[in-house]
Amino acid sequence: MTPPQPAPSASSAPPLPVHRLLSGQKALVTGANSGIGRGVAVGLAQAGADVMVNYVAGDDAAASVVDEIRRSGARGAAFKADVSSEDEVEAMFHSMREQFGTIDILVANAGLQRDAPFPDMTLEHWNKVLSVNLTGQFLCAREAVREFLRRGVVPEVSCAAGKIICMSSVHQEIPWGGHANYASSKGGIRMMMESMAQELAPRRIRVNSIAPGAIRTPINTVAWQTPQAYARLMTLVPYGRIGEPEDIARAAVWLASDHSDYVVGTTLFIDGGMTLYPGFATGG
Repeated sequence: MTPPQPAPSASSAPPLPVHRLLSGQKALVTGANSGIGRGVAVGLAQAGADVMVNYVAGDDAAASVVDEIRRSGARGAAFKADVSSEDEVEAMFHSMREQFGTIDILVANAGLQRDAPFPDMTLEHWNKVLSVNLTGQFLCAREAVREFLRRGVVPEVSCAAGKIICMSSVHQEIPWGGHANYASSKGGIRMMMESMAQELAPRRIRVNSIAPGAIRTPINTVAWQTPQAYARLMTLVPYGRIGEPEDIARAAVWLASDHSDYVVGTTLFIDGGMTLYPGFATGG
C-alpha cells in the first residue's frame, strides 16, 4: 500500500470565509507570530475583529502577521512580551487598552515544549514549560477578566462581557511519554479553564478551550515533513490528514462569536479523531 502523502500546505488551503461575525470587537492572541496563533489572529481579523499580536521573539514575523490583519480591513498591532512575566503582561494589556480602548476576546495560545525522558528532565525545563504554558495563560486571563468586569456587557458589540479561549491540546487527555512537562501543563489548562468558566459565567464571561491534535506548525515539523513521518503520524489520525492552522482559526472565530453564546466551560477537540484512540479500531 502506498503510504499517505502530506496534505497540501496551508498556503494552498482555501481562505477562511469572511462572515464579519466579530465586527467591532477587540482581540488579543498570544504567541501569534507563527503557527496556530498566526492562523487564529488572521482568522479573527477576517471575521471583523481588531487584533493585537503578542510574540516573544521574531519581530519580522510579527510585523508580517500585522500586515495580513490590516489587509483584511481590521486594525492590527504587535506587542512583544513574555507571557510568564507579570510585569510584561500588565504592560501588554495597558497597551491594548491604549490602542484599542478595551479587549473583548483573549486567545491564550502561547506555548512551548522542552522534551526529555522523565529521569533526564531538568527542573529548568519543567519550570519553563509550566511558566509559559500554564502560568502565562493565568496571567493573561486574569488581566482580561479584570477589563471585562470593569467594562461589563456592551450589547451592540456582544451579548457576553468577554470571551476567553484557552489553547490546550489533545494531551490534556492523552498521556505523552517524554513530554511530562507539556502534558502536565495542558492538563492544568483544562482544570483552570473549567474553574474560571464556573466562577465567571454569572458575570457573563465565557471561558472555553480548544484542544488541537496534529497541526502543521513549526513546533512539530519533524512529525510531518517527510512522507515516512507523515505516514507514521496518520496511524494516530483516523480522518487521514494533518490539521492546518485554519482549522483551529475557524473554531476560534465561532467560540469568540455570539453564535456560541451558550457554550461555557467546554473543550473543543480539533484532532481528526486522535482522541478516539485509533489503535483500538480493530480491537486493540
